[in-house]
Amino acid sequence: MAFPWHLYSMAVLYIIAGIMHFVRPKIYLRIMPRYLPQPKLLVGLSGMAEILLGTGLCFNITKKYSIYGIILMLAIFLLVHFYMLSSEKASAGLPKWVLILRIPLQFVLMYWAYSYL
Repeated sequence: MAFPWHLYSMAVLYIIAGIMHFVRPKIYLRIMPRYLPQPKLLVGLSGMAEILLGTGLCFNITKKYSIYGIILMLAIFLLVHFYMLSSEKASAGLPKWVLILRIPLQFVLMYWAYSYL
């Protein structure tokens, strides 16, 4: 079954984002909330999750599970976005307004995924 091109775009977005966790782990370590244990492991696991969920979007048998996984993952990632707002170091030099806009963007991405159910 062929899926719409924009579903494949979403898949590529998550796969590339996941790969970046391994290419540039320091960026993700900087924004990982300090209250979470084993930040290196969490960065690797989140990168792997993005790669697997993005790949899962491309197959009919795993698409639904991947969509639910992406929505859950984005909800969990809200912790990172709020942490970035609370810490100058974690903000990665981004202006406050960009950090604030990233929060509703998470909900847009969740809706985008949900729209394929």
